[in-house]
Amino acid sequence: MRILAVADSDSYLKWASCLLADLPGDWERDLAVVRTPIVPSPLQIAAAVGDGPLPPVLSARSLRRTAQRTRPDAIVVACTGPVVDVLVAEVLDELRPRPVFVTGLPGISVPATDKAWLFRSGCDLFVVHSEREAAEFGEVAGRLGGGGRVGLARLPFLRVPEDGARFEPDGRERDRVVFATQAKVPRGREEREQVLLALAKLAERRPDLDVVVKLRALDGERQTHNERHPYQRLWQELGEPGRLRFAAGSMDEHLAVAAGFVTVSSTAALEAIARDVPSLVLEDFGVSAEMINLVFTGSGLLGTLDDLADGAFREARGAWRAANYFHPAAAGTWVGLLDELLAGPREPARSLLDGAEHLAARRRARLRVEVPPEVLRIGYRTKRRLSRALRTG
Repeated sequence: MRILAVADSDSYLKWASCLLADLPGDWERDLAVVRTPIVPSPLQIAAAVGDGPLPPVLSARSLRRTAQRTRPDAIVVACTGPVVDVLVAEVLDELRPRPVFVTGLPGISVPATDKAWLFRSGCDLFVVHSEREAAEFGEVAGRLGGGGRVGLARLPFLRVPEDGARFEPDGRERDRVVFATQAKVPRGREEREQVLLALAKLAERRPDLDVVVKLRALDGERQTHNERHPYQRLWQELGEPGRLRFAAGSMDEHLAVAAGFVTVSSTAALEAIARDVPSLVLEDFGVSAEMINLVFTGSGLLGTLDDLADGAFREARGAWRAANYFHPAAAGTWVGLLDELLAGPREPARSLLDGAEHLAARRRARLRVEVPPEVLRIGYRTKRRLSRALRTG
């Protein structure tokens, strides 16, 4: 069996690379990056794939030719929602025989959203990463219709010891505190400055610690979501009032020497938990779906900027871990469902964006189909710009 994974940004590329690595050994695997306005830089690509070979960056036309030549049995469309829609409906729709289209989201997906399902409803298998996500997306699928099966995996970059075993450190000194940034939250300049100043207080009080702001992208690099106020730029504008270090690179490498971890909402919190790194999820700016940290309610990790300045990191509660991303690997269903779909016969997934309404919507200001209209308000300019970028990039 052959599988092709295509990603459009740094976070999706990391997810796709790890997902392919977790397949059984008899699969032939190909990985590619499709050129879009958020294409990752060479440094980001190298960090996302680790020791693996660097994937090619292809235009949509070259991607289609590659798929026509290699004829994969399955394609993992590891992309932002609108790109998934365009690739499956326009770029790869004429592949014969039709491959099984697999999709998913690269991190925490609580709460499940109608929009995430809508854009990916043309795919045959939607991969989620916790029992809670499976239940929530199952409810969305039942209510909206369309789409294919919902399969459970573990987040593939979480290397979780089985049977309750503790993570075995590699012997290196653990003296680093890692702040994992998140592009979307907190949004405001003042809130981000507060985080930086709390980190500086910690560095001042604990000169034995290497306090690092782990960046998703260096200044000028693109990432999955645009960042209005990059932390490194803010720190420079503040006059660098303290001892902080800014670094990109592999999160895995940073956590290998971490004594503490802090974030507002980053999925990297799960990596820290998996490595038994004491952690803190900041709640000063709210705990909500908008802050992308609702999932941490009940985890025991929520705390404040004052806790950060004091170095008051915590361990996640066992019951929360079991329900959220740390289920046994044997509970996973996605590989079995993929095998079932490949064995066929199968009815291709029905996209909620198929048909005359969708085609007309590409010439109008919004999409209108028989699902809640507030879910479908996608700007025409964005759609047009994306389609043009995919076809001419």
